[in-house]
Amino acid sequence: MSGTRTPGPQDIVHAEGAQLDFSRSMSYGDYLQLDAVLNAQKPLSPDHNEMLFIIQHQTSELWMKLMLHELKAAIAGVASDQLGSAFKMLARVSRIMEQLVHAWDVLATMTPPEYSAIRPYLANSSGFQSAQYRSIEFALGNKNAAMLKPHAHRPDLLAQVQAFYEAPSLYDESLRLLARRGLPVPASHTQRDWTRPYEESAEVEQAWLTVYRDPQRHWDLYQLGEELTDLEDAFRLWRFRHVTTVERVIGFKRGTGGTGGVSYLRRMLEVVLFPEIWKLRTDL
Repeated sequence: MSGTRTPGPQDIVHAEGAQLDFSRSMSYGDYLQLDAVLNAQKPLSPDHNEMLFIIQHQTSELWMKLMLHELKAAIAGVASDQLGSAFKMLARVSRIMEQLVHAWDVLATMTPPEYSAIRPYLANSSGFQSAQYRSIEFALGNKNAAMLKPHAHRPDLLAQVQAFYEAPSLYDESLRLLARRGLPVPASHTQRDWTRPYEESAEVEQAWLTVYRDPQRHWDLYQLGEELTDLEDAFRLWRFRHVTTVERVIGFKRGTGGTGGVSYLRRMLEVVLFPEIWKLRTDL
């Protein structure tokens, strides 16, 4: 009809009452500090593909920050018998790891010649030096004093990593919980030097078998065992995808941080964080 017009986007925005003037109030970008986040990418090479490499690792560090936030609270929850909230947090950590697994799919689009173009600009920087990743490893029980050394030049980072190194891991607190519930976990696994690598125990497996043979009686402990299983399952996939992506992009060259690259990462695949949780499946 004459005198009518089709509503445009401006009409829709106006009709919904959306605020358009943020000169005197906090905006989306203000809340998320997007100026700082989106200006944190500073490629050193002239190569187009370096932006992918930087964003891949920066976003991974953001996810790891959330992972540590959840892990620390989950460990405290297990230590204080607040298992409901701990389970929610552990489930979230597993989903974050799944997110990181898929992130490798994006980096895998970088071909060997593309990586070779930026590698000289990386110097000795390497994901091996990630303080957050090392904190995650320590929180999950993979303790190794040598892994403190890459952070010795930064007292703030060293303090963060060392705190996780010296504290009981998630599995340590889980075993202490089993002992508090009257299950026969030996004192060697509830009162020990938390900086030492975990050692598998037949007695610990028997305690978990008691739980798994009567799930109804020990329902929350049984659920804890399955949350730990989910977590390590996701962690193994994350590690495996890391190995295959590195091999796809750089082959068997040494890593920029001085490690053996793929050979080092493959050895990490052999690490079992919660051994009795996995062994009991054969012995049930």
